[in-house]
Amino acid sequence: MTILRREEIGDLLEYKHNQYNHQDFILADPLQVPHSFSVKEDIEIAAFLTATIAWGNRVSIIKSANRMMDLLHRSPYDFIRLTGSDDIEGIGRFVHRTYNTTDFVYFILALKRLYSDYGGLETVFTEGYKSGSIFNAIVRFRRIFVSAGFPGHAAKHVSDVEKGSAAKRLNLFLMWMVRKDVRGVHFGLWNGISPADLMIPLDTHVGRTARSLGLLTRKTNDWRSVEELTAELRKFDPEDPCRFDFSLFGLGIFDHF
Repeated sequence: MTILRREEIGDLLEYKHNQYNHQDFILADPLQVPHSFSVKEDIEIAAFLTATIAWGNRVSIIKSANRMMDLLHRSPYDFIRLTGSDDIEGIGRFVHRTYNTTDFVYFILALKRLYSDYGGLETVFTEGYKSGSIFNAIVRFRRIFVSAGFPGHAAKHVSDVEKGSAAKRLNLFLMWMVRKDVRGVHFGLWNGISPADLMIPLDTHVGRTARSLGLLTRKTNDWRSVEELTAELRKFDPEDPCRFDFSLFGLGIFDHF
């Protein structure tokens, strides 16, 4: 592969961002699930649960995320807020790869507690972010979310950045909530976190593309790689580095870069 100069990489990232960041992207992406709601809390809960299972085939993710919304009666905030714990535990069967009914039940119970006792997802993440970084935001969220007797098999679905996890799904969720995307793909519902501080959702496709472009040298997809790649992307856009997720993801998935 021909090695690109930095300005050529910047041009490629911009071109692919413009190619993939548009409303048609939603039609084949799990983002369509939270986009089916209009109430802020419904959107953020749907986005969080969708991001939680966002690994594997995108068609399967969309199908499973819609199944979760059906189990929540297509009103996730009202369901979490108004449904008793006993009824939540009898919510119905759900499986997406290694994420099963028991995991889903614990997530719903934890979300219920998060909204009743801590002000909701935005408040928990934003208060952690005020401590200094997205890393701190994720640490605070995880500690609160799993604090009420979360079993290990369910807690494994909540990334632990203190142990080096890349936290792809949590960074994906934060990107959806925070980015002020004028093209209407991401939601930009949360004002207390700056898009400049977001961290790239690093998965296999993004990592492979970034390494091919020379933007990432570290071999393992862990938190240090997230920091390295995001720092490189900030050189191209310090105010909104994660907009290039469209570029890296699109190059990996659609262009087989």
